[in-house]
Amino acid sequence: MRYRFVWAGFAALVLAEIGYPLVDGAARARLTVVTVLLGYAISVTHAAVSRGWRAVAALVLVAGAGGLAVEALGVATGFPFGAYTYADALGLKLLGVPLVIPLAWTWMAWPAWLVAGRLVTGPARVALAGLALAAWDLFLDPQMVAEGYWTWRDPQPALPGVPDIPVSNYLGWLVVAVVVMALIAMVPDTRRPGPDAPMHALYLWTYASGGLAHAVFLHLPASAAWGGLGMGCVAVPLAVVLVRGGALLRRGALLGAFLRRAPLLRRGQVEGRPPQEEGRIPA
Repeated sequence: MRYRFVWAGFAALVLAEIGYPLVDGAARARLTVVTVLLGYAISVTHAAVSRGWRAVAALVLVAGAGGLAVEALGVATGFPFGAYTYADALGLKLLGVPLVIPLAWTWMAWPAWLVAGRLVTGPARVALAGLALAAWDLFLDPQMVAEGYWTWRDPQPALPGVPDIPVSNYLGWLVVAVVVMALIAMVPDTRRPGPDAPMHALYLWTYASGGLAHAVFLHLPASAAWGGLGMGCVAVPLAVVLVRGGALLRRGALLGAFLRRAPLLRRGQVEGRPPQEEGRIPA
């Protein structure tokens, strides 16, 4: 019952992202803000119902407040991403940063942490979760820069085909994302296993929809390739593990049914009658 709200929010987010290429101008900017708010609500709600309020506090403080602090530092000094400025299209700002930006950090930090935990454990989880979060920016930054939501003062050197964003941005994201994940990992409740299917679905949807939107609807083929490569390092192994896990669960269910049936089979053989007659009263 508790997870119905998470799934309902995910469905609403999917509809919002499907609508993104269908609008433009101010409507697209408003839809971007709505999408971030939905993503933030989904992740925070899932953290609350699956891990408790200590996990929520860690997520909001580290990814949200920490993300705002790093973004404010970046806008003011150019460190650690490079020199950039935000336009006014994304709404209210604090310290030069639109308030939706740290909400976006929070939105994707939680599924990145959980999908990494589905694949690896220990210190490797922190590194993989950092990569899972940072790789999202290979889709996000080209899309937002193309809309004019922020601009880079000196975007060179850049990735081939994505000339308006410096490589330093992606490297800075990776370093900061790993630090964020290391801090989240310090809270024991965030390391507990839980029912994380909604967050797995969110990450896989972000990967698949980002690649499709950039390649087909937004006319950003280079970022479609770079984002597909970067997020694919996590999303593809996750999909494989989930598919194999589902097959193993089905096989386990069949094996369990067979084992429960086995005593009846043996008893029927001993008594010399088919097992389906077990329990009948002889005429």
